[in-house]
Amino acid sequence: MLDLTPDPSSLDPEELAPPERLRDLQLQRLQLTVERAFEAVPFYRRAFTEAGLRPQDVHSLDDLARLPFTTKEDLRLSYPLGMLAVPRSQLLRIHASSGTTGKPTVVAYTKGDLDSWSALVARSIRAAGGRPGDLVHVAYGYGLFTGGLGAHYGAERLGCTVVPASGGMTERQVTLLRDLRADVIMLTPSYMLVILDEFERLGFDPRESALKVGILGAEPWTEEMRQEIEARADMHAVDIYGLSEVMGPGVAQECVETKDGLTIWEDHFLPEVVDPVSGAPLPDGEPGELVLTTLTKEAMPLIRYRTRDLTRLLPGTARTMRRMERIRGRTDDMIILRGVNLFPSQVEELVLRIPGLSPHFLCVLSRPERLDEMTVRVEARPEAASAERRSRMGAELSQRLKHALGVTVAADVIEPGVLERSLGKAKRVLDLRPGTPAR
Repeated sequence: MLDLTPDPSSLDPEELAPPERLRDLQLQRLQLTVERAFEAVPFYRRAFTEAGLRPQDVHSLDDLARLPFTTKEDLRLSYPLGMLAVPRSQLLRIHASSGTTGKPTVVAYTKGDLDSWSALVARSIRAAGGRPGDLVHVAYGYGLFTGGLGAHYGAERLGCTVVPASGGMTERQVTLLRDLRADVIMLTPSYMLVILDEFERLGFDPRESALKVGILGAEPWTEEMRQEIEARADMHAVDIYGLSEVMGPGVAQECVETKDGLTIWEDHFLPEVVDPVSGAPLPDGEPGELVLTTLTKEAMPLIRYRTRDLTRLLPGTARTMRRMERIRGRTDDMIILRGVNLFPSQVEELVLRIPGLSPHFLCVLSRPERLDEMTVRVEARPEAASAERRSRMGAELSQRLKHALGVTVAADVIEPGVLERSLGKAKRVLDLRPGTPAR
């Protein structure tokens, strides 16, 4: 694979700013954000008043821990635009989450917000190994979801040529990638696997494409999946992080020269990690729930937003800003199986350690009698699809799952191509337990 380390002279000054200068900038922007939110957003005025706080009480970054949290439920209760800090006439765009478990969360943007977003995604693509003049194939969905348009405008800001392929029509994706010779692809890691499968189904070697980097995000994925994608496509695979409520993709980005976690763009987002149960702040290095405070958003500033994503904060390496470890899972994706907490990402890691098993799997939860049970349904690779080989791999996977997770889990290794393919975020859990809401 090519060495895609960026020229330091091409970076934004903030990316390499000394820590003390970054902290000064963060405090200045935090104080302005708190003041604007208190004055313009009834929710924050009420939350601050109930906590006995006023904007003038924020004297240092340490005071952040005194401020009230914002949750997704708070955003839903303010539906559609109750969290606006600017007149509606100043909005240029609105995005929204899917709302599959309730009302969607609506996110609004001013011109300044869109400019900042595009600049941060451009910064992220450059950190990932993209360069001006590259052809960027965007296979995130377009529309209310922030992925497609966020990647699109960021790539254009960097000076790239964009192919707005969106998701779906996978055979056409392969045709475009082969004919237009894209340098960069942006999509979910699970859909990247689907595209690689389609290359091979059509008789093409994905290693012969022109792709040099895949910028993969919108769902948790493992180091084992990175290794598989890089080996099959002969390209770098790096992680991008974002969430619609905070901005969209481009909140943090893994640097291609280190691949050791995602650099958080701390000049725009102030990160914390807290205990998921108590909400108490945790020191850097301790795993917990990521909390983000926006520092430059105009339309909808967010203070201490609980993302529900589980990670830990680490010192900077390729940049002076802190890193976050790859997302381990989400508090609402956690499976509690007979008192044991586990995440689909843990299952993925074990699946990909067994030669002959593919990355396509589903955790099926059931309650045939009084106790919950889980079966990992996973496809064999074509070269390992015989009934005897599948039986052996199933026994091995079940043993590994019990050893690693501490609970008995069944494994059902099935023939290739049986599980439904995702054109966006992968569905990893099928919950068939009576009275349990669908995931």
